Amino acid sequence: MLKIGDIEMKNQVVLAPMAGICNSAFRLTVKEFGAGLVCAEMVSDKGIVLQNDRTLDMLYIDEREKPLSLQIFGGEKETLVKAAQYVDQNTNADIIDINMGCPVPKITKCDAGAKWLLDPNKIYEMVSAVVDAVEKPVTVKMRMGWDEEHIFTIENAQAVERAGGKAIALHGRTRVQMYEGEANWDIIRDVKQAVNIPVIGNGDVQTPQDAKRMLEETGADGVMIGRAALGNPWMIYRTVKYLQTGELMGEPTAREKIDVSILHLDRLIALKNEHIAVREMRKHAAWYLKGIRGNATVRNAINESSTRDQLVGVLTNFADEAEMNEEKTHQAG
Repeated sequence: MLKIGDIEMKNQVVLAPMAGICNSAFRLTVKEFGAGLVCAEMVSDKGIVLQNDRTLDMLYIDEREKPLSLQIFGGEKETLVKAAQYVDQNTNADIIDINMGCPVPKITKCDAGAKWLLDPNKIYEMVSAVVDAVEKPVTVKMRMGWDEEHIFTIENAQAVERAGGKAIALHGRTRVQMYEGEANWDIIRDVKQAVNIPVIGNGDVQTPQDAKRMLEETGADGVMIGRAALGNPWMIYRTVKYLQTGELMGEPTAREKIDVSILHLDRLIALKNEHIAVREMRKHAAWYLKGIRGNATVRNAINESSTRDQLVGVLTNFADEAEMNEEKTHQAG
């Protein structure tokens, strides 16, 4: 099983830390579908150090989510260490993760995120400073390189291990690729062979079969699922089941998808307030409806919803229609 420091997971399936997505409402929902580990969205070290209210709200963790990894980012050692110490002493996170993979310019311009990939020495210096300052295990989420001309993946991974990092999650794309092109799984295998700490593979895991293939081809200790879980926590459940038993569970019905989306909405409301939660839930609702026939027709109604009752009404009516369509298809078959 996947073990990071002294934290043992129930399985090898990990929810990726996705910015603007992985708040407590989403993480708990995914956790209930069986994820071995869930990761929180990245949090700014400076926001923590300056005690920004919005930033501190992002550190909220429901006990039912655990084990949980909380991710911080920053470009300066002093603030990164202070933020890590705050997380270590003032949150119930199990693991402190350092972001070394975020490709967006506003992050890399601050010498944070994927910018570190250009300098194994900086990685060693920053990670070792954090490791020395905290009790919780420290991990790193990284990409394979900055661009095709600057790929120091193995040196970077070895720097993390030398600095005392307890695991690496590796996305097999460069910073320049963003989320385009194919993820390179060979580099995940090469890193796994070059270090002795756990390696979690990330990139292009769309199905339970992909997860199994990644683990087999790379020898990785865990598999990280990101975009494939959006509006689809069943991907987590089906992957866990498939890895454990070889059985491929069926896809959820439209009604099951709608029911879970409403549960997710109510958790978001409890976390943030109705006005913000309903706005934020619009994108999630579209993801939950993906693959259900006729979903395009309700997109506008979803985007015009401003209260819980409106959004739940739209979703419930759509579920009723989808069930009727499923019944007709079944009868015709």
